[in-house]
Amino acid sequence: MPRAGILTVVGKPNAGKSTLLNRIVGEKLSIVSPKPQSTRDRIVGIHTAGDVQIVILDTPGLLNPRYALQKAMRATALSALGDADVILYLVDATEGDPAPLAEVAQLDESPRAPVIVGFNKTDLIDAARQEALAARHPEAVSMSAATGAGVEALLERIGGMLPASELLYPEDDISTQTVRFFVSELVRETALEQLQDELPYSIACEIEEFREAQSPIYIRAVLHVERDSQKRILIGAGGQRVRAIGKAARAKIEALVGGPVYLDLWVKVLHNWRRNAHALSRFGYKLPEEQSP
Repeated sequence: MPRAGILTVVGKPNAGKSTLLNRIVGEKLSIVSPKPQSTRDRIVGIHTAGDVQIVILDTPGLLNPRYALQKAMRATALSALGDADVILYLVDATEGDPAPLAEVAQLDESPRAPVIVGFNKTDLIDAARQEALAARHPEAVSMSAATGAGVEALLERIGGMLPASELLYPEDDISTQTVRFFVSELVRETALEQLQDELPYSIACEIEEFREAQSPIYIRAVLHVERDSQKRILIGAGGQRVRAIGKAARAKIEALVGGPVYLDLWVKVLHNWRRNAHALSRFGYKLPEEQSP
C-alpha cells in the first residue's frame, strides 16, 4: 500500500533543518547559512522513493519573537506543525538534552501528529557522548545532515509512520514552490554570504520582473534594507559589493534554471520593513491574525 504525507521539520535556529531538507531532496532548495534565522518561510521539498512520498516542510527556527518579522516566522512554523502527519523535532546534538517540543514552541498542548526527536550534528560529538544521548533518549534518531549518516534510517522510520495514500505529487517533483521564489532565496543567500555579520537580518529580496521567454532570462531583483547607511554598505565602494553579489547569485541562478541569466540587481531602502505589517505582507510573510494589516 502506498504511503504519502507531510513531514514538518521544526527546531531551534541552526539545528540543521535546511541542511537536512537539501540532503533528503538532493537539491539545494533551502538557504544554508551559519547565521541563525536564515529560513524565513516554509520551504517545501518532496522526496519520493518507490511507493512512499514524503512532503517535507522546512520551517523557521523556533524562537521568542522580538519584532514583526520574527512573529511571522514563528506563525509559519506553528502553522506547519498543524499541517503535519509526522513531526521531526530536530536538535543540535552538541547542545545535549533538548527541552520538550511543547516548551520550545510554547504550545498550550502537544501536537496531534506523532513526534520523532532527531539528534543532528552527531559527527561533531565523540562516541561516548553519542552513546550517552542514545541511552537517555532511546526512541530518538541520531544523524548528521552534513554527512548523510543516519538519514536513510530516518527516512525509513518516517515512511512507516505516514498514512496510507496515493502519491500527492508526480514522482519527479522536488518542490511545490516556483522558480521565482527560489531565485529570490538564492539572491538573499548570496548577500548573506558576502556581507558576513554586517546586515543579515535587515535584507529582503523581491523579484520585480522575471522574463523567462527570452534568452538570456531577464530577472530584475531588488535587495531591500532598512536604512540609508545599510544601503551604502550593500552597494560598496564604487558599487563593487553589489556587483560581486550579483555575479555570484547569477551563477547560482543559471545552475538552477539551466541556462543564461541577466540579473539586474538593485538596492533600495524600505525603512523598518521588519517591523511593518504592510511591508511584510508585500514580501509574502504572514503575521498572526491579530497583527495582520
